Amino acid sequence: MSIHATSSHSALAPLIERGLSRLRAASPQAAALLEDAAFAARVAKVLLASDFALETLRRQPALLDVFAHDDGATSFAPPALQAGEASGWPEQLRLYRAAESTRLVWRDVLGLDDVDAILAGSTRLAEACLQLGLEALETEFAQRHGLVRAADGTAQRLVVFGLGKLGGGELNFSSDIDLVYAYPQGGESDGARALAAEDYFARLGQRLARLLDEPTVDGFCHRVDLRLRPFGNAGRVALSFAGMDQYFQREGRDWERYAWLKARTVAGDIEAGEQWLHSLRPFVYRRYLDFTALDGLRDMKAAIAAEVARRELADDIKRGPGGIREIEFLAQALQLIRGGRDAMLRERRLLPALRALMETRQITAEDGEALIDAYRFLRKLENRLQMLRDAQTHALPEDPLDRTRIAQGLQYADWDALVAALEVKRARVAAEFNELLAPREHHVVPGALAQYWRALPASGDAGVLAGSGFADAAGADASLRDFAQSMGVTGLSDGARARLDRVLPALLEAAAHSSQPDAALKRLLLLLRAILRRTSYLALLDEQPSALDRLVDVVARSALLAERLALYPLLLDELLDTRVGGPMPVRAEMRRECEAALQEDDPEIALRLLNERRLALSFRIALAALDGRQPASDSTRQLAWLAEEVVRVVLAMVRAEVVAAHGSVADGRFAVIGYGSLGGEELGFGSDLDLVFLYDAGSAAISDGARPLEAGRWYARLAQKLVALLGAVSGAGRLYDVDVRLRPDGAKGLLVSSLASYREYQLTRAWIWEHQALVRARAVAGDASLLAEFEEIRAATLSQPRDALELRGKICDMRVKMRAELDRTDAARFDLKQGAGGLVDLEFLVQYLVLRESGTHAALLAPRDTQSLILALESTGAFDQAQAASLRRVHAWFVAQGLICTLDRRQRLLAESDALVEARAVVEEAVRARGLSFEPPLAS
Repeated sequence: MSIHATSSHSALAPLIERGLSRLRAASPQAAALLEDAAFAARVAKVLLASDFALETLRRQPALLDVFAHDDGATSFAPPALQAGEASGWPEQLRLYRAAESTRLVWRDVLGLDDVDAILAGSTRLAEACLQLGLEALETEFAQRHGLVRAADGTAQRLVVFGLGKLGGGELNFSSDIDLVYAYPQGGESDGARALAAEDYFARLGQRLARLLDEPTVDGFCHRVDLRLRPFGNAGRVALSFAGMDQYFQREGRDWERYAWLKARTVAGDIEAGEQWLHSLRPFVYRRYLDFTALDGLRDMKAAIAAEVARRELADDIKRGPGGIREIEFLAQALQLIRGGRDAMLRERRLLPALRALMETRQITAEDGEALIDAYRFLRKLENRLQMLRDAQTHALPEDPLDRTRIAQGLQYADWDALVAALEVKRARVAAEFNELLAPREHHVVPGALAQYWRALPASGDAGVLAGSGFADAAGADASLRDFAQSMGVTGLSDGARARLDRVLPALLEAAAHSSQPDAALKRLLLLLRAILRRTSYLALLDEQPSALDRLVDVVARSALLAERLALYPLLLDELLDTRVGGPMPVRAEMRRECEAALQEDDPEIALRLLNERRLALSFRIALAALDGRQPASDSTRQLAWLAEEVVRVVLAMVRAEVVAAHGSVADGRFAVIGYGSLGGEELGFGSDLDLVFLYDAGSAAISDGARPLEAGRWYARLAQKLVALLGAVSGAGRLYDVDVRLRPDGAKGLLVSSLASYREYQLTRAWIWEHQALVRARAVAGDASLLAEFEEIRAATLSQPRDALELRGKICDMRVKMRAELDRTDAARFDLKQGAGGLVDLEFLVQYLVLRESGTHAALLAPRDTQSLILALESTGAFDQAQAASLRRVHAWFVAQGLICTLDRRQRLLAESDALVEARAVVEEAVRARGLSFEPPLAS
């Protein structure tokens, strides 16, 4: 149908006048109200837009009085459906629905409410009618058949799920309502005429549908569509929750994930329904980024396009190109892809979903606002099309008079002006939707490597690999042949194999052009073996060329990240996370991410979720370090923050567990102290955590639970569980290895020290090396007051007066012994950490000066990290400005080189270079200038 302008303005005045005349004739009161010219003009606008409103006002003229007084600002009260008067229920519901719908027309046409409010009002109206009808029918059924009892004897109710726009709270004016019926358990009703639960709830649901749907002399209430239930029209009208579970586990299809994304319990046992919907979430939202959702979307789009072509629906603003469905599908596809990882995207309502997609940067703010604007435009137009005659239509009218009425009612000069505005909106929507489905076309790899892969394992020339840049072409050829004939590949479904045949040639091409082709290929094949059974990951690489290219770049440059990706493929998601290239997570964001695990009731799920968050955040930090987007010291600090937040969350978990088993210790306190790189906020990738535990409680304190423990044992149990849980292996690996050997008296000492014994030990019995360790020690978790008292003990210990000569001798002796045992420097390579002039020499120098000067310079007590300690020592005069700057620069270089080695799984052994020679010279000069010698004495 071609859209063209038709002038029908001359017909509008008679149409409006006829409508006003009919209203005047409806009742004397209506005639009196219409004597007011201003009010009559408002009524005329409504009559222009809606024949349905005219008919309702004619049949219920008292509504005019309501609108004259408050412009329909208040919803009408629903009717009371009396038991025993079932014959009157249809009329009551239909008159109520007509009156409330006319109120919505009035509010919309006169510009008193925006389209969002009208959609919400239509939704509330449908819910009210559903709930009124169901409650009335339940009373009737209970009298006739009794109640269906659960196994524990409690009465069961029907659960009514609203799908589509009803579930999303965005019902259009004359929409049908998509319902699915369920019930919690099987069983039988307890009345004189007992029914099995299946029959009872099926009959109840059918009666509810007829009560709302069947036309009477008063029209209909709501059209009911039950075709979205399991197995469609062939399925049972109502299923138990167990039957629903079984269906979705075995039969659930991609399009149903889109349908159930919006599902909401709208009537009946709402609490039970919402609990069941929570259990359905893994079907709707997969744990990983799920680009297989696009397959379902393509299938649905193709079916809709065929329907549009077959039925000539190009001018259908819902199903046609650039229509409402495309906005809905675009948002829902992005939600399904990422909603398993980002709870913010699990949103039933479309506009909040689009805003969440904007906030998480899955769509740009500009695109998101354009889609929101187009959606509101289309929904307002859709409502006006339906308000005209209460018809479930989405097609632009062909009648010239209807066109003029719609255009003028929407404040457009004529039909052409409205259509011009509409086409702008639809073009923008269509462009965005088509872009979502376009990426697959980018994966055509026509080169020799693609032909080589597709010839395997039967043939294929290894010379192609050599010519493409692989140094060990024979080894690469053998690995690829082995992979091609592995069970993982030969057992793939046709669809998954087709994806692999697109993905692997693209990976080969990218690896060939990477910095390390052979290493990249070896690492990529390990990853592919790990993800072959998870088609969502193949889909990710197939659909997103940017992820594929990023993957190859990362694995070529980092053996550590390649290993982590192979072990935990969920990290592939991070390659597509738009936050990866943006600002790094701040401490508060890390806290929120980690504390989300505390919302889970199941300890295993909570631990897995916490570990997944830790893996994802550390992966982001690693990518920033690999790309050089931030200084290495920032990365080590962020890793320490992340570890601290993990410890805090795990402590909360184990504290709840110990309290549940043994009760609480009244006025007891517990603290976790981080030593080493955790305390100094210089944690590396894969570093263990040096932890010390303190407690404080009354000497006779015992816990108040069913199995009480005295305080020392209670806190020892708490610390043991904390260490165990940090090291427990879950599906996402272990959180951290923990080292507790720095506690007082080392391995011979108690796992948890009382505050008093810790104070006494540090002030009277600790070795100098333990005071060195205390320089970097920092309170990381536990009771705030005890953490503060630890800080007081630390300050008192570090600021003790010391004999400088004795201190220097002990420091040097310790360093000489360490170097003799740990330095791996050889003729070709230098041990970055333990070698002469290396990182530990610099740390010993700083710690010596802090212990020597803290008694007179309190400023040395606050910092823990080496960079800040050097600055503090400069402020005391221990270093001059130039020395401090040189030492900080050298320290930063050491840390950066260490991270580079760790990221590529290399030992921290460096080949000789000018930069290394210069760095060592700076450290060795500073050590000598302070009278220290870390070299073993010469043999006589």
